[in-house]
Amino acid sequence: MILIVLGSSSAGNGYLLQDSEGNCLILEAGVRLKEVKKALDFDLSGVQGCLISHRHGDHIKYASDYMKAGIDVYTDATNGLEGHRFIQMESGKQLTIGPWKIKPFSVIHDVPTFGFLLDHPESGKTCFITDTHYCPYIFKGLNNIIIEANFCEEIMTKRFLEGSLNAVVRARTMKSHMSLQTTLDFLKANDLSEVNNIILIHLSSGNADPESFLQRTLAATGKTVAIASPGTEIQLNKTPFL
Repeated sequence: MILIVLGSSSAGNGYLLQDSEGNCLILEAGVRLKEVKKALDFDLSGVQGCLISHRHGDHIKYASDYMKAGIDVYTDATNGLEGHRFIQMESGKQLTIGPWKIKPFSVIHDVPTFGFLLDHPESGKTCFITDTHYCPYIFKGLNNIIIEANFCEEIMTKRFLEGSLNAVVRARTMKSHMSLQTTLDFLKANDLSEVNNIILIHLSSGNADPESFLQRTLAATGKTVAIASPGTEIQLNKTPFL
């Protein structure tokens, strides 16, 4: 299983999971369809569907284009999509998309938002969490974790005191996104014994330090850690080194 990062920021979020048989699951629709096509060598035949966490533009902006291209889009009923390519998801209700078993779960954002537990024979159990104040759940048997680490409280406070960060934006961010410390608290609360990869996503361009985030997560977990950036490709196998 390969994770391909197309975008991982407020400018647009999009990720591809592609197995050895060519089956592809898209996570988020915040990047243009042409970027998806380029990553898949302009062959969409293996795309099984697209999961969208919530209705903010950096996650859903191009969903209609995906649907017009014949891709089924799965998200919450309140997200404004319609048509036979739109399929409603419900928190806690498992569904199967191609070779993936998927359980959406609600997280804490300023609009209805899903995280996803993804199960595939090649990658095992992968947890995908973004755009939430924190995650109230504990997961068993995880093999890979794709998780938001949006900001550092110290960086945001420094920018606020310097006058380069608006108070309203600061307050909203702190209540609707995961700080690095919140992410580390989540990782420490879960059993990481079978986890092969931790991928940090949706880092703020102004309120995060990627190298520091990577090193702090590595020190806290002892696991393989990567920062998601466009063009990044990461092996997400259940059994390492395959």
